[in-house]
Amino acid sequence: MSLPLIVLLPLLGSLIPLLCSNRQRNLNALTTALLPAIALGIVIAHAPGVISGEVYHFSMSWVPQLGLDLAFRIDGLSLLFLLLILGIGLLIILYARYYLSPDDSMPRFYAYLMLFMTSMIGIVMADNLLLLWVFWELTSLSSFLLIGYWYQQSEARRGARMALAVTGMGGLAMLAGFLLIGHIVGTYDMQTVLDSRDLIQADPRYLPALLLVLLGAFTKSAQFPFHFWLPHAMAAPTPVSAFLHSATMVKAGVFLLARMHPALAGSQLWLYIVTLTGLVTMIYAAYFALLKYDLKGVLAFSTISHLGMITMLFGLDSKLAVVAGLFHIVNHAMFKATLFMSSGIVDHETGTRDIRKLSGLRRSMPMTAALAALAAASMAGVPLLNGFISKEMMLTETLGTGILGGLAWLIPVLATLGSVLSVAYSLRYVRNVFFGPEAQELPKTPHEAPLMMRLPMILLVVPCILVGLMPALILTGLLDAAAQATILSPRPELHLSLWHGFNLPLLMSAIALAGGVGLYVLRRNLFSFQRQFPQRNALMIFEHNTRRVLHWAQEAIDRLENGSLQRYMLWLIIAVLFLTGSGLLDLEQLQGPLPLQPLDGLLIAGAAITILAGLGTAVLHRRRLVSLMMLSVVGLMVSLAFARFSAPDLALTQLAVEVVTVILLMLALFFLPQRTPKESSGGRVVRDVLLAAAFGGIVASLNYALLTRPLNSISGFFLENSVSGGGGHNVVNVILVDFRGFDTLGEITVLCIAAIGIYKLLNRLRLFMPSSDSEGRPWSKDLHPMLLGTVSQSLLPLALLVSVFIFLRGHNEPGGGFIAGLVTAVALILLYIARGVDWTQQRMSYQYQPIAVTGVAIAAMTGLGSWVFGHNFLTSAFGHFSLPWIGEIELATAMLFDLGVYLTVVGATLMILANLGKLTTRHRPSKENEKETV
Repeated sequence: MSLPLIVLLPLLGSLIPLLCSNRQRNLNALTTALLPAIALGIVIAHAPGVISGEVYHFSMSWVPQLGLDLAFRIDGLSLLFLLLILGIGLLIILYARYYLSPDDSMPRFYAYLMLFMTSMIGIVMADNLLLLWVFWELTSLSSFLLIGYWYQQSEARRGARMALAVTGMGGLAMLAGFLLIGHIVGTYDMQTVLDSRDLIQADPRYLPALLLVLLGAFTKSAQFPFHFWLPHAMAAPTPVSAFLHSATMVKAGVFLLARMHPALAGSQLWLYIVTLTGLVTMIYAAYFALLKYDLKGVLAFSTISHLGMITMLFGLDSKLAVVAGLFHIVNHAMFKATLFMSSGIVDHETGTRDIRKLSGLRRSMPMTAALAALAAASMAGVPLLNGFISKEMMLTETLGTGILGGLAWLIPVLATLGSVLSVAYSLRYVRNVFFGPEAQELPKTPHEAPLMMRLPMILLVVPCILVGLMPALILTGLLDAAAQATILSPRPELHLSLWHGFNLPLLMSAIALAGGVGLYVLRRNLFSFQRQFPQRNALMIFEHNTRRVLHWAQEAIDRLENGSLQRYMLWLIIAVLFLTGSGLLDLEQLQGPLPLQPLDGLLIAGAAITILAGLGTAVLHRRRLVSLMMLSVVGLMVSLAFARFSAPDLALTQLAVEVVTVILLMLALFFLPQRTPKESSGGRVVRDVLLAAAFGGIVASLNYALLTRPLNSISGFFLENSVSGGGGHNVVNVILVDFRGFDTLGEITVLCIAAIGIYKLLNRLRLFMPSSDSEGRPWSKDLHPMLLGTVSQSLLPLALLVSVFIFLRGHNEPGGGFIAGLVTAVALILLYIARGVDWTQQRMSYQYQPIAVTGVAIAAMTGLGSWVFGHNFLTSAFGHFSLPWIGEIELATAMLFDLGVYLTVVGATLMILANLGKLTTRHRPSKENEKETV
């Protein structure tokens, strides 16, 4: 009966602080710590039996219809985590007593903290999958309260919402995975599930169950790409950060990997997904930890990196790797809690956490500096400290993995790289903050924190040293018990010692230490390199995407609203139906002798999306912008269809044309009413639907009849003569610039004339400017968002490079002047949209009319040039030439014709779109506004 008390006592402890006054700070801390201390005593009383191999259980029926029991267990794995949660939790209570200001509500803080501690204890002791999930979601809710403790700060509120959204999503996915596992095994009892590995992994539902459970673990432990929420959880008070990063919350994910290891591990899926996810997270987060200027930001990313390392170890197919992962969980908890407390002391006593403002604090804070230096050295894996031993174990296990086959050497190399980065950011944390010249102009005059505020750090650093010096004496029994509970097989032979001789892992450790010091010395070059890239705020991106999801949801609701269709041109369609239908009536049977291509899931999905988008265009025609988006989906699916049926040129052309067309229509629709009036009655709607269905059926029948009958095509001629007659392997482009070049010349001439005509129509045109959307909401005053402007300028040279590449390869590979011209036009139009007409034209002052006319002229002159040599108009000449440093290359006069096509497309497209965009400018900005825009 004592097991439920371990959970119940901290839960009751969440109520006790609320009975105390905020002014009774010592009483608050003492009464809050009392019940968790008793719970810790109960855990310690069970420790000898657990270490000797016993497993303690408690079970009581709760909701039997759902298979949910109030069941708890203490085995080696639970014991390890309980000691961390309760032990570090008590130290956090003491630390928070001196950290919180008199204005902060200490009873509320301690109540949230105890609820958080209870939920984490419930996770590690749960002996039922559904009960584990209940406590799992409780950690998300309680962490939401703690992260948003300073709710008056916008950063805290937004960080709390993000953490709740991401971890809550992962929790729901994990629940689905648990339900699948429960259906496979027939029960949610933890021990039965852990003993059913063969049954689970032989079931076809194993893959979705594995992915869903891993999604829950990865979101909670901030594994890439779900890592972005954790740095923004730093808006919480530092005691929360210290507890969350060392023993709770983020450790729940790696605990889940360890707990479910007997049931889900051992497969290739587990090996690759877990190992590679952990490895990527380890390196990615370590890199950004080195770049952060906020002390807690450095520690947050370092936590993500070390969690990635632990995840990687749990993924490796090695029992000792699991032991190394468990060992590092203990080590990480001790040095990370210490480091967060040190950052809290620095912030508390200096008023800032900005590394750029901090320096030389060892003179005013000698003990804090020493404790932080020892903890950071442990994090870096310096010998004689606990972090060194678990890091060497990690490097040893990466050397023995067979993942990636012949590329298995990448794993230890990348693990060593992660260790190099770890040394660098650990050194930066200590060197930049506590050494060097004394900082000037700090918000507060720095001084040492009270002894009781430093005492938790001392109590955590001492084990870091003792474990580093005598690991076998201190942790072997506990690690053996935890490993036994994790792998449910004979214990691996474990030799924890400080010295294993000169070996490859030692060399890798030495490389990591030396490389980390070198990287720290050269860190400014790394900062300069990183400044080339746009700085992105994950919190802002998350909220933007959240708003977009809400917008999409609203759009989906709007699309379901009833509305009438616009009336078709009735008599024209009836005539078409009559003519085509009468022809089909003469066929003896619809299907011809040729078989159709077999259907597959991809074709069915593409056809369904195209049909639905086409229907959406018609149904939502009154909402013009939505209808346009539906129409763009049709265009995209047509592009994919071209690509699917081996027509890459057509796919590229269609895609580029689609982008330009959508931009053109959006500019035009801006000046039109947002909604058209309702013009159809109910009876007319029914009539139009029946008419459209009949027309679609007739056209589909006609296509079916044609596709199943042999047709004489001229495609064979072009295929046979493309190389010999046109000098190119890309048949489509050879047709456009050679065989059917006259048609192309006529088309670009018409395009140029149309563009000039549109330009003249738009010149000095003044239209009514709508001031709001269809809902009456005014347009944003931010006409040119900074992010869009930055991205457009970055993409422009890349797009131009791509267009040149597409142009040059067009004669022999998919591409050509038309596609290249559209790519260039799209890139330039994006710049117009992002920066505005005035800003862009100040930097690109040339006119587009001469460009389009020049393009037509070049194409025409290419055709006339063939007359000089006595050949027909637009006859193409080609040959192979050997150029220095380049080698043999094929040159054709068709490239000059293609250049004319390119210039015509660029000039005509921009002539239309840029001048249409001018109409959206309400007035010319003042010089001040113009400077701001620039």
